[in-house]
Amino acid sequence: MLTIYSLLNKKNIRKNKGAKKMIISQLSIAPLGKNISVSKYVKIVIKTLEKNKIKHQTNAMATVIETKNLDELFKAVKQAHNTVIKAGAKRVITELKIDHRIDKKATIETKLKSIQ
Repeated sequence: MLTIYSLLNKKNIRKNKGAKKMIISQLSIAPLGKNISVSKYVKIVIKTLEKNKIKHQTNAMATVIETKNLDELFKAVKQAHNTVIKAGAKRVITELKIDHRIDKKATIETKLKSIQ
């Protein structure tokens, strides 16, 4: 599928070669087996992202993350996941949704602007 997609969009990929390509993802880390409130853990995850200089926006249900590549994303998610465990969670469910756009510029701002 990726190969077919790449072939079909070869012209667009070359055309936008200089565009700033980012990975936009949605991260949700839920500790289980502790208190009902998870705000303590959300704050820990946010501090971890800030420490790693990861651009992010937290909303009522998840945190949107912008990274330059998958390695940077997975490193940040792993660290965030582990900080929740270190903070005392006995069980953690981590959900990650990835929007990896390679045909044009994609940032948190451009995605939000497109729906205004």
